[in-house]
Amino acid sequence: MKKLNLQESADDYTLIEKAIHYLEENQRNQPTLKEIAESVNLSEYHFQRLFTRWVGISPKRFLQFLTKENAKRILAKSNLFDAAYETGLSSTGRLHDLLVHTEALTPGDLKRKGAGLKIRYGTHPTPFGQAFIATTERGICKLSFDAKDALHSLKSDLEDAVLIQDSAHTQILIEKIFSPKKSETPLTLHLRGTNFQIQVWEALLRIPTGDLVAYNDIATAIDSPKATRAVGSAVGKNPVPFLIPCHRVIRATGEFGKYAFGNARKKAILGYEMAQAGA
Repeated sequence: MKKLNLQESADDYTLIEKAIHYLEENQRNQPTLKEIAESVNLSEYHFQRLFTRWVGISPKRFLQFLTKENAKRILAKSNLFDAAYETGLSSTGRLHDLLVHTEALTPGDLKRKGAGLKIRYGTHPTPFGQAFIATTERGICKLSFDAKDALHSLKSDLEDAVLIQDSAHTQILIEKIFSPKKSETPLTLHLRGTNFQIQVWEALLRIPTGDLVAYNDIATAIDSPKATRAVGSAVGKNPVPFLIPCHRVIRATGEFGKYAFGNARKKAILGYEMAQAGA
Protein backbone atom coordinates (compact mmCIF):
# COMPACT_ATOMS: atom_id res chain seq x y z
CA MET A 1 0.00 0.00 0.00
CA LYS A 2 1.35 3.42 -0.89
CA LYS A 3 2.64 5.93 1.64
CA LEU A 4 -0.07 8.55 2.06
CA ASN A 5 -1.42 11.38 4.13
CA LEU A 6 -3.85 9.58 6.42
CA GLN A 7 -5.86 12.68 7.40
CA GLU A 8 -6.31 13.74 3.78
CA SER A 9 -7.22 10.19 2.86
CA ALA A 10 -9.82 10.00 5.65
CA ASP A 11 -11.36 13.28 4.47
CA ASP A 12 -11.57 11.92 0.92
CA TYR A 13 -13.17 8.72 2.18
CA THR A 14 -16.29 10.49 3.45
CA LEU A 15 -17.13 11.48 -0.13
CA ILE A 16 -16.14 8.07 -1.53
CA GLU A 17 -18.57 6.39 0.87
CA LYS A 18 -21.38 8.76 -0.13
CA ALA A 19 -20.74 7.96 -3.79
CA ILE A 20 -20.87 4.22 -3.12
CA HIS A 21 -24.13 4.64 -1.19
CA TYR A 22 -25.54 6.55 -4.17
CA LEU A 23 -24.53 3.72 -6.50
CA GLU A 24 -26.14 1.11 -4.24
CA GLU A 25 -29.41 3.03 -4.24
CA ASN A 26 -29.42 3.80 -7.98
CA GLN A 27 -27.73 0.77 -9.50
CA ARG A 28 -30.71 -0.13 -11.71
CA ASN A 29 -30.62 3.31 -13.32
CA GLN A 30 -26.98 2.94 -14.39
CA PRO A 31 -25.98 6.47 -13.29
CA THR A 32 -23.37 8.30 -15.32
CA LEU A 33 -20.08 9.49 -13.84
CA LYS A 34 -21.45 13.03 -13.91
CA GLU A 35 -24.52 11.98 -11.91
CA ILE A 36 -22.37 10.17 -9.34
CA ALA A 37 -20.16 13.25 -8.99
CA GLU A 38 -23.18 15.49 -8.54
CA SER A 39 -24.48 13.19 -5.78
CA VAL A 40 -21.52 14.29 -3.65
CA ASN A 41 -21.72 17.92 -4.83
CA LEU A 42 -18.61 17.76 -6.99
CA SER A 43 -17.98 18.40 -10.65
CA GLU A 44 -16.91 15.45 -12.76
CA TYR A 45 -13.41 16.95 -12.90
CA HIS A 46 -13.06 17.29 -9.13
CA PHE A 47 -14.58 13.86 -8.55
CA GLN A 48 -11.90 12.43 -10.85
CA ARG A 49 -9.19 14.26 -8.91
CA LEU A 50 -10.59 13.01 -5.61
CA PHE A 51 -10.36 9.39 -6.69
CA THR A 52 -6.92 9.79 -8.18
CA ARG A 53 -5.65 11.28 -4.93
CA TRP A 54 -7.36 8.63 -2.78
CA VAL A 55 -6.58 5.45 -4.68
CA GLY A 56 -4.56 6.36 -7.75
CA ILE A 57 -7.08 5.29 -10.42
CA SER A 58 -10.10 6.77 -12.16
CA PRO A 59 -13.63 6.43 -10.71
CA LYS A 60 -14.64 4.37 -13.76
CA ARG A 61 -11.87 1.83 -13.17
CA PHE A 62 -12.62 1.72 -9.45
CA LEU A 63 -16.29 1.01 -10.08
CA GLN A 64 -15.39 -1.78 -12.50
CA PHE A 65 -13.70 -3.57 -9.60
CA LEU A 66 -16.95 -3.50 -7.63
CA THR A 67 -19.13 -5.32 -10.16
CA LYS A 68 -20.60 -8.71 -9.41
CA GLU A 69 -19.02 -10.02 -12.62
CA ASN A 70 -15.54 -8.99 -11.52
CA ALA A 71 -16.07 -10.54 -8.09
CA LYS A 72 -17.13 -13.83 -9.69
CA ARG A 73 -14.07 -13.73 -11.94
CA ILE A 74 -11.78 -13.41 -8.93
CA LEU A 75 -13.64 -16.15 -7.04
CA ALA A 76 -13.15 -18.45 -10.00
CA LYS A 77 -9.38 -18.43 -9.57
CA SER A 78 -8.26 -21.94 -8.69
CA ASN A 79 -6.06 -22.99 -5.79
CA LEU A 80 -6.10 -19.54 -4.22
CA PHE A 81 -4.56 -20.61 -0.93
CA ASP A 82 -1.93 -22.77 -2.63
CA ALA A 83 -1.00 -19.81 -4.80
CA ALA A 84 -0.66 -17.62 -1.73
CA TYR A 85 1.79 -20.05 -0.18
CA GLU A 86 3.76 -20.47 -3.41
CA THR A 87 4.33 -16.74 -3.78
CA GLY A 88 5.50 -16.47 -0.20
CA LEU A 89 2.98 -13.71 0.55
CA SER A 90 1.47 -15.66 3.42
CA SER A 91 3.69 -18.59 4.26
CA THR A 92 3.13 -20.55 7.47
CA GLY A 93 6.21 -18.87 8.93
CA ARG A 94 4.81 -15.41 8.21
CA LEU A 95 1.52 -16.35 9.85
CA HIS A 96 3.36 -17.36 12.98
CA ASP A 97 5.44 -14.19 12.91
CA LEU A 98 2.31 -12.07 12.57
CA LEU A 99 0.18 -13.96 15.06
CA VAL A 100 2.66 -14.54 17.84
CA HIS A 101 -0.07 -14.20 20.45
CA THR A 102 -3.25 -15.36 18.79
CA GLU A 103 -4.66 -16.69 22.05
CA ALA A 104 -2.57 -14.79 24.55
CA LEU A 105 -5.65 -13.61 26.44
CA THR A 106 -5.58 -16.63 28.73
CA PRO A 107 -8.53 -18.08 30.67
CA GLY A 108 -6.88 -16.51 33.73
CA ASP A 109 -6.91 -13.06 32.05
CA LEU A 110 -10.60 -13.45 31.32
CA LYS A 111 -11.46 -14.80 34.75
CA ARG A 112 -9.75 -11.80 36.31
CA LYS A 113 -11.67 -9.59 33.81
CA GLY A 114 -8.43 -8.12 32.56
CA ALA A 115 -7.00 -7.22 35.98
CA GLY A 116 -3.30 -6.50 35.54
CA LEU A 117 -3.64 -5.67 31.85
CA LYS A 118 -2.81 -2.21 30.54
CA ILE A 119 -4.59 -1.36 27.30
CA ARG A 120 -3.56 1.74 25.35
CA TYR A 121 -5.98 3.04 22.75
CA GLY A 122 -6.57 5.84 20.29
CA THR A 123 -8.66 6.91 17.31
CA HIS A 124 -6.96 7.92 14.06
CA PRO A 125 -7.71 8.85 10.43
CA THR A 126 -7.27 6.11 7.83
CA PRO A 127 -8.15 5.76 4.12
CA PHE A 128 -11.49 4.28 5.26
CA GLY A 129 -12.50 6.79 7.90
CA GLN A 130 -11.65 7.08 11.58
CA ALA A 131 -10.34 3.86 13.14
CA PHE A 132 -10.08 2.84 16.78
CA ILE A 133 -7.11 0.73 17.81
CA ALA A 134 -6.14 -0.77 21.17
CA THR A 135 -3.05 -2.63 22.24
CA THR A 136 -1.67 -4.40 25.29
CA GLU A 137 2.03 -4.84 25.98
CA ARG A 138 1.81 -8.10 24.02
CA GLY A 139 0.12 -6.81 20.88
CA ILE A 140 -2.90 -5.31 19.15
CA CYS A 141 -6.14 -6.52 20.72
CA LYS A 142 -8.77 -4.39 18.94
CA LEU A 143 -9.25 -2.59 15.62
CA SER A 144 -12.57 -1.07 14.65
CA PHE A 145 -14.22 1.59 12.50
CA ASP A 146 -16.70 2.23 15.33
CA ALA A 147 -14.75 3.79 18.21
CA LYS A 148 -17.68 4.07 20.63
CA ASP A 149 -18.69 0.43 20.26
CA ALA A 150 -15.09 -0.81 20.41
CA LEU A 151 -14.32 1.04 23.62
CA HIS A 152 -17.59 -0.17 25.18
CA SER A 153 -16.71 -3.74 24.18
CA LEU A 154 -13.28 -3.52 25.80
CA LYS A 155 -14.71 -2.07 29.01
CA SER A 156 -17.37 -4.79 29.09
CA ASP A 157 -15.10 -7.77 28.34
CA LEU A 158 -12.10 -6.62 30.38
CA GLU A 159 -13.67 -4.30 32.92
CA ASP A 160 -10.79 -4.49 35.40
CA ALA A 161 -8.07 -3.71 32.84
CA VAL A 162 -6.43 -0.30 32.95
CA LEU A 163 -7.45 1.64 29.83
CA ILE A 164 -5.16 4.49 28.82
CA GLN A 165 -5.85 6.87 25.95
CA ASP A 166 -2.47 7.15 24.25
CA SER A 167 -2.77 8.35 20.67
CA ALA A 168 0.97 8.97 20.34
CA HIS A 169 1.59 5.26 20.98
CA THR A 170 -1.21 3.93 18.78
CA GLN A 171 -0.44 6.30 15.88
CA ILE A 172 2.70 4.26 15.17
CA LEU A 173 0.60 1.11 14.82
CA ILE A 174 -1.97 2.80 12.56
CA GLU A 175 0.79 3.96 10.21
CA LYS A 176 2.22 0.43 10.11
CA ILE A 177 -1.19 -0.94 9.14
CA PHE A 178 -2.50 1.69 6.72
CA SER A 179 0.68 3.26 5.35
CA PRO A 180 3.36 0.60 5.71
CA LYS A 181 6.97 0.71 4.61
CA LYS A 182 8.59 -2.27 2.91
CA SER A 183 10.96 -2.74 5.85
CA GLU A 184 8.21 -2.88 8.49
CA THR A 185 8.59 -5.57 11.16
CA PRO A 186 5.59 -7.91 11.61
CA LEU A 187 2.79 -6.76 13.88
CA THR A 188 1.89 -8.85 16.89
CA LEU A 189 -1.73 -9.57 17.77
CA HIS A 190 -2.97 -10.28 21.30
CA LEU A 191 -6.32 -11.92 20.67
CA ARG A 192 -8.94 -13.99 22.39
CA GLY A 193 -10.50 -16.76 20.34
CA THR A 194 -11.38 -20.43 20.24
CA ASN A 195 -9.11 -22.79 18.33
CA PHE A 196 -11.66 -22.86 15.50
CA GLN A 197 -11.90 -19.07 15.32
CA ILE A 198 -8.12 -18.73 15.19
CA GLN A 199 -7.98 -21.32 12.41
CA VAL A 200 -10.44 -19.22 10.43
CA TRP A 201 -8.55 -15.99 11.14
CA GLU A 202 -5.27 -17.54 10.03
CA ALA A 203 -6.95 -18.70 6.83
CA LEU A 204 -8.11 -15.14 6.19
CA LEU A 205 -4.51 -13.97 6.42
CA ARG A 206 -3.64 -16.24 3.50
CA ILE A 207 -5.88 -14.30 1.12
CA PRO A 208 -3.60 -12.02 -0.92
CA THR A 209 -4.45 -8.34 -1.24
CA GLY A 210 -6.86 -7.81 -4.14
CA ASP A 211 -8.25 -11.35 -4.03
CA LEU A 212 -11.57 -12.70 -2.77
CA VAL A 213 -12.81 -16.03 -1.44
CA ALA A 214 -16.21 -17.43 -0.52
CA TYR A 215 -17.14 -18.71 2.93
CA ASN A 216 -17.09 -22.31 1.73
CA ASP A 217 -13.51 -21.78 0.47
CA ILE A 218 -12.44 -20.92 4.00
CA ALA A 219 -14.27 -23.97 5.37
CA THR A 220 -12.48 -26.20 2.86
CA ALA A 221 -9.11 -24.58 3.61
CA ILE A 222 -9.35 -25.47 7.31
CA ASP A 223 -10.54 -29.03 6.54
CA SER A 224 -14.09 -28.36 7.75
CA PRO A 225 -16.02 -28.29 4.44
CA LYS A 226 -19.41 -28.59 6.15
CA ALA A 227 -18.78 -25.76 8.59
CA THR A 228 -19.63 -22.83 6.32
CA ARG A 229 -22.08 -21.32 8.81
CA ALA A 230 -19.58 -21.63 11.68
CA VAL A 231 -16.95 -20.03 9.46
CA GLY A 232 -19.30 -17.10 8.86
CA SER A 233 -19.75 -16.70 12.62
CA ALA A 234 -15.98 -16.78 13.21
CA VAL A 235 -15.43 -14.21 10.45
CA GLY A 236 -17.97 -11.95 12.14
CA LYS A 237 -16.18 -12.22 15.49
CA ASN A 238 -12.83 -11.08 14.09
CA PRO A 239 -11.57 -8.53 16.68
CA VAL A 240 -9.17 -6.78 14.31
CA PRO A 241 -10.99 -6.25 10.97
CA PHE A 242 -8.88 -5.04 8.05
CA LEU A 243 -5.74 -6.33 9.78
CA ILE A 244 -7.23 -9.81 9.60
CA PRO A 245 -8.99 -9.25 6.25
CA CYS A 246 -12.53 -10.54 6.80
CA HIS A 247 -13.65 -8.05 4.13
CA ARG A 248 -12.10 -10.36 1.48
CA VAL A 249 -14.74 -13.02 2.13
CA ILE A 250 -17.87 -12.66 -0.01
CA ARG A 251 -20.81 -14.77 -1.10
CA ALA A 252 -20.23 -17.50 -3.68
CA THR A 253 -22.71 -15.69 -5.95
CA GLY A 254 -20.32 -12.75 -6.29
CA GLU A 255 -22.34 -10.48 -4.00
CA PHE A 256 -20.19 -8.65 -1.49
CA GLY A 257 -22.50 -9.35 1.44
CA LYS A 258 -22.83 -7.61 4.78
CA TYR A 259 -20.05 -5.95 6.76
CA ALA A 260 -20.08 -4.87 10.40
CA PHE A 261 -19.00 -1.35 9.44
CA GLY A 262 -21.33 -0.90 6.48
CA ASN A 263 -21.54 -2.33 2.98
CA ALA A 264 -20.14 0.86 1.44
CA ARG A 265 -16.99 0.65 3.56
CA LYS A 266 -16.47 -3.00 2.56
CA LYS A 267 -16.73 -2.06 -1.12
CA ALA A 268 -14.41 0.89 -0.60
CA ILE A 269 -11.77 -1.31 1.04
CA LEU A 270 -12.03 -4.00 -1.63
CA GLY A 271 -11.91 -1.52 -4.50
CA TYR A 272 -8.94 0.22 -2.90
CA GLU A 273 -7.07 -3.07 -2.43
CA MET A 274 -7.78 -4.24 -5.96
CA ALA A 275 -6.43 -0.96 -7.28
CA GLN A 276 -3.29 -1.25 -5.15
CA ALA A 277 -2.77 -4.85 -6.28
CA GLY A 278 -3.33 -3.88 -9.92
CA ALA A 279 -6.16 -6.41 -10.20
